[in-house]
Parts: sequence; C-alpha cells; structure tokens
Amino acid sequence: MRRCSGIVKFTQTPVTVRQLGHEKYQSVCGLSLHCSQIRKKRGQLSGTWYLDEVFVKINGDLHYLWRAVDQDEDELDIRVQKHRNKKAAIKFFRKLLKGQQATPLKIVTDKLRSYSAAKSEIIPSIALCTEQYENNRCELSHQPGRRQERKMRRFKSPGQAQRFLACHGIVSNLFRLGRHHMKARNYRILRERAFCEWTRVSCVHNLA
Repeated sequence: MRRCSGIVKFTQTPVTVRQLGHEKYQSVCGLSLHCSQIRKKRGQLSGTWYLDEVFVKINGDLHYLWRAVDQDEDELDIRVQKHRNKKAAIKFFRKLLKGQQATPLKIVTDKLRSYSAAKSEIIPSIALCTEQYENNRCELSHQPGRRQERKMRRFKSPGQAQRFLACHGIVSNLFRLGRHHMKARNYRILRERAFCEWTRVSCVHNLA
C-alpha cells in the first residue's frame, strides 16, 4: 500500500491476489456450511410440491434452473442443468427426494411432459396436477433470484449459480416470515428467532 497526493493506492502482487482469492473461497465455504446447518435443522417440508424451470444464460450458453417450493412458498431445492428433458427431470426428482427424505402428497407443475414422464418412473403413485395458474406459486419464486442475477451481472458458471442460488433460497426461507399474515408482535418474535438461528450457525462455524 502506498499514499500518493492524499490518495491511498494498493499495489497488487501475486501474493495479495492469492490471499484475496483464498479469503473469498473461505467466505463461500463458510456460507455453504451455514446454509447446510440451517437446512438440517429445518427438517422435512412435505405436503404439496410446486415445480418449475426457467432458462438462465451462463457465459452465453443456455441452462435451466429447476426449482421446487412447498405450499408455504418455502424453497425445497434447486438444480442448474443444461437440459429440461426427462433425464434432467429424473435427476431433479431424485435430488428432491434425497434432500427431503419424504414423498409429497401432490405435485403441481406446468405442462412440460418431462415432469409426468419422470414422475411415472420415480414416484408413480403421487398425484400430478398441471392445471393452468396452479403453479403460479413456484413461477413467482424465481423473481428474487432474477433480481440477484441482474445485480451480479449474470452468473459466471453453472457451479457458481448452483451454490449461490441454493444458499439464497435457504436464507430466504429463514427470514421470509410472511409479515402480512400475522400481528406485529408475533412477527418480531419470529424475526428475532431467525436472527438467533443465523447467529448460532455462524458462531459454530467461526469457533470451528
């Protein structure tokens, strides 16, 4: 670091660049660990699953972001994939079932045939609904991720998109309390619990 005409200038060297890269890697790993701790404590979110997919451009290539939410609009899981065919839908179903360790009562999707083909192979006994407007809950859940994508000037790789959006959904579940559904006093109590939970998992990681 050097001072010139009242302006502080930082001289970048290979050592400082490596240090900055290492600190960034540690912060990303720490956030992923926090989110995994929150996911474990959250437990299973069964009931009705709403599934949807949207396209995401990464380095000029078209990818698809698969997302699942429950009846309370809590995000269950996401997966970034190159395709939206039956094989991709099967991978997403398996990831969902492994993460939730439970099967839903009903699945709501759009009219993409990949969903029905994958469901018939993985969980044929579960009811599937493809009626118009029924899946608006999941379609609207893409909006926060889209806003973050614009702020970040698009994702740089599928791995970055997967890591960021997975953590973003878990943290959003923790702090999205449905303010308009409750009294102010109850909202303050739940918000305080959410901050306490975030502080708890953050402190556990920092002490480790």
